[in-house]
Parts: sequence; C-alpha cells; structure tokens
Amino acid sequence: MAAAAAALLVFVAGAFVAQATDPYAFFDWDVSFITASPLGVPQKVIAINKQFPGPVMNLTTNYNVVVNVLNSLDEPLLITWDGIQQRKNCWQDGVLGTTCPIPPGWNWTYNFQVKDQIGSFFYFPPLSLQRAAGGFGGITVNNRAVISVPFDTPDGDITLFIGDWYKKSHTDLRKMLDDGKELGMPDGVLMNGKGPYRYNDSLVPAGIEHETIKVEPGKTYRFRVHNVGVSTSLNFRIQNHNLALVETEGSYTMKQNFTNLDIHVGQSYSFLVTMDQNASSDYYIVASARFVNESLWTRVTGVAILQYSNSKGKASGPLPDPPNDEYDKTFSMNQARSIRMNVSTGAARPNPQGSFHYGSINVSQVYKLRNEPPVTINGKKRTTLSGISFSPPDTPMRLADLYDKKGVYTLDFPTMPINGPPVMKTSVINSTYKNFLEIVFQNNDTKVQTYHIDGYAFWVVGMDYGEWTENSRGTYNKWDGVSRCTTQVFPGAWTAVMLSLDSPGFWNVRTENLDTWYLGQETYIRVVDPDGGYNVTEMVAPDNMLYCGLLKDKQKAQKPHGSSSSSSSAASLNHYWLAIVVSLVAAVFVQ
Repeated sequence: MAAAAAALLVFVAGAFVAQATDPYAFFDWDVSFITASPLGVPQKVIAINKQFPGPVMNLTTNYNVVVNVLNSLDEPLLITWDGIQQRKNCWQDGVLGTTCPIPPGWNWTYNFQVKDQIGSFFYFPPLSLQRAAGGFGGITVNNRAVISVPFDTPDGDITLFIGDWYKKSHTDLRKMLDDGKELGMPDGVLMNGKGPYRYNDSLVPAGIEHETIKVEPGKTYRFRVHNVGVSTSLNFRIQNHNLALVETEGSYTMKQNFTNLDIHVGQSYSFLVTMDQNASSDYYIVASARFVNESLWTRVTGVAILQYSNSKGKASGPLPDPPNDEYDKTFSMNQARSIRMNVSTGAARPNPQGSFHYGSINVSQVYKLRNEPPVTINGKKRTTLSGISFSPPDTPMRLADLYDKKGVYTLDFPTMPINGPPVMKTSVINSTYKNFLEIVFQNNDTKVQTYHIDGYAFWVVGMDYGEWTENSRGTYNKWDGVSRCTTQVFPGAWTAVMLSLDSPGFWNVRTENLDTWYLGQETYIRVVDPDGGYNVTEMVAPDNMLYCGLLKDKQKAQKPHGSSSSSSSAASLNHYWLAIVVSLVAAVFVQ
C-alpha cells in the first residue's frame, strides 16, 4: 500500500510541475454499494464515500482537479465528467472510447483542469447502466474573483438532483434490455436521492424520507438542478415561486422568469429563487414526468419541501399544476427556443460570451444523425444512429491510435443516414482540428432523446418538427443561441447544433437516455491535428494509464484492495501523502 501511495505522490507532484500556476483540488473517493430505501424498499445503490448522491465538487475556473477513485464495486467502473471539456485531454474523459475501466478492487487517479469554464455540471458512472443505481454528484465551477457575474451574489447555493428511479437494480434493468424488453414505467422520482414527501396518503406510502431545503425569508438562492435519471423528461417547479433562469451547462443565459421548466435527461440549469412568500406553510418542490399519461404516471413524481425558517406549518393540499399539454410538446419546444445566451457578459474570461461569432463561420462538415425506434440486429434489440448501432471496442480507440493498433474502429460514419439495413459496428466520425461542424440530430422515435457531446460546448441554433432539410437553415439562430453540452430532441423533430473542434482527441456523442445509449445510440468524433499532433496540440497520455483489450499485456498487476480494513490504512496513507503535497504547493485539499 505504501508503494501505491508513493506512486500517487509522484503522479500528483508531476502534475503540479506541469500546471503549477493554478490551484489544485484533491478528492479521495471510495465508490461502493450501500443499502438504501429511497422509495421504501431496500436496494443497493452506488455511493461515494458512503454518500448517496455523491459529494458536490466545488471548484473555480482553471482549477486542477485530482480525483483518486477506488473501485469497491464488483464490476468495472469509470467516472465521466458531464460537461467538463477536458481541453485537449480526452484521456481523462472517463468513457470507453478513451479509457480502460477500473477493475474491481483497483484504484485510478484522474487528473484534469476545468480550463476556461464556469457553470453547473455533474459526474456519473457511464458503464452498464450504473447511473441507474447512483454514483452521480455535482460539479460547480465558480467564476474567478476578477470576472464579474451578471447577477447579484446569491445568499446561498443549492444543488438538486432530480431523476426517475426504479426499485429494480441496474443489473436487473440491464438484463431486461439484453432480453429485448422495455424498462417500463419508473417506480418514482428521487430528489437528492430521496423519495417524495407524503403529499397524498394514497399515493405515497408512509416511512419514506424526503428532501427538505431550509431557507431564510427575503433571501435569494441559486438552485442548480440536474436531471440525472434514466430516461424521463421532468417538469420542475417550486410552489408560488418564480424560477429566474441565469445559466445552463456553462453559459450565462438572458435572465428570464419561469413558473416551471422542462428539464430533460442529462440537462443542468441554474435558477435564482427569491424567498418572497409569506411562509404561511412550507412549499412543494416538484419534478413530474412529462409527455406521458399523467393519470397512469402519477407515481412518477418527485416532491421535496422548501421550508422557510419562519414557516407556520407543513405543506398540504394539491401539488402545483404542471403545464396543461400532456402530449402536445409545442409548449416545451417554445420554452427551449426562448433560452438565449447573454452575449454581453463574460463567463470564464472577461470578454463577452458573444465575442465568438459562430453564425459567420464557414461550416467544414455537416452530419445528420438520425435515430429510429429500436431494431433487431443479429437477433438482438438495438438502437441506432444513422443506421449504425455502436459496438464499444475492447481496446479504447485513442489508446489503439497511440500504439498503432489497427482494426479497432472504422472511420466511415456516414454524413447522412444510410438507407440499407441497420448494422452493428465501431464506426466513428472523422474530422480535423479547427474544423467547424454542423450536426443535426433527427429524432424519428416516439420519445424525447437528449444528446450530449463530450469535450465541447455547442451552440443550439435551431429545432423544429418534421424532417430537417437544407431549407431548415433559414430558421437558425446565428447570434445568441445558447451554448451548452446537452440538448433535447423532440420526437418527430430535429435539433441543429454547431461546434468548433478546438480540442484534439476522441469525443463521445451519445444520447443521455440510459436505455437507448446502452443499446447502441452513440458514436465518437475523432479530431486529429495533422500539423501539431500528439504532445503538441494534445496532452500526452498519463503515466498511470490503464491497459486492456489488445494492450492488456502492458498492464502491471495491482493488488485488489476494495473497501476492506487493509484499504482503510491505504486510504489513510494516501491522505498523508496528499497532505504533504498540499503543504508543499499550497494547494486546496478537498476530502
């Protein structure tokens, strides 16, 4: 164990030498199963340091982040950092295309920088539906003191995780998908890992713990709300309170008030909420399922409590109403279209967010990625993008490139959907450093899909119903489209985004809906710099790289240690070594 700690010291010290000008934040995580009963039934959930949900990482622009992850699960593990761009450093992205999983009982240390970023993000385990069991937590990237924020400093900062939840384990859910079955209606919605307040005795059983957020009258709080669920779009609202939207996934928006907002799977929003009510009672905080038969899906409703310090009683009565358009998605699309970037304010840098005139840049490549309802390929139920169901390789593609291993993937992802029968293969988008891409997500399925691109923020330039054509560009917003990393695509509709490929590497393009992602609805963008290349415009592979697949013989053995008593001593020793590093470099130590 001492050797492992010493290796960690060398690794961290080396990282400090490489990026000595910015502060460090250190985290030491033990990822394990614990037993919890969020919906009244004991089940295994994935916790970090016995905490479910996991801790919020409180960072500031340009911080260097070191996260030592001990995998105490009984299956391989990765952690991905949704929305953190990993500038020129896809090695730390935590997805199968770039990184070998951490075997059970092993630890691995992530080392990355939140370079030129601010905003509200989250992390989670991306493998094998593990997010359906937990393992998620928040990432808050604050502005540097020298950069002004386009609103007064709130009196408090509150992170709220909302998401649909099943009583079945993630392994049972995975088996259902493997067997060609639908996951079906979720058993409920969790808020910060807890079940609903008992607002209705017939709908909510007794004995379920709910979330209570305590506030002071007259003060304004920033709520960072993340939909970390499996596949359900949720409408978020706080009884009798306005939601002033100010930021989404790293971009400050034009401030506008909502009484409710649809938050789709994988999306994050920041609201300012002022406590301006009379506190005659507590208030409901609600997240309810959208675009479903609400009379049948009543149980898929999360309810927390907003409690003023001078509250005169418990919340009671009916919940605040959701939008009155059970199946009509026009209201939701208009909400999404109304969200615009604040082009006059700075964010991570002092120059205005609108300084990059994306609407006047010539597009280098256009890709139309179309998803359809699930299909059968080789006797198995699969989902597709443009007729291709992605098959994750045993060898991470970036690692295969580094060691010149051929045949791991192909560079033949089509610019337009193929017309032939669907196929299963490891096909990726081939592009070049500094290209400017236009990607159209066409959703020909019957459910909302949310799409995420690792490594980048993209501009959402348009969305509409019907089939996208070149004439659709006439509706694009080329000035103040919001810049974010996850966008919704309504069924029977399209969403167009633009992005500047300023970061070499392999970057995952995926649906955030866990069921369709698991069944193959993803690909990668390979971004290569022909003039600079490895170690010039892209960071070198880390010294602690894990090896698997065709390169498994390069991996040195690591004695499994898990969450046992022996690992406790190892963890203590790691803390000791980290403390030494912290004292030497005046870093920030977060435990």
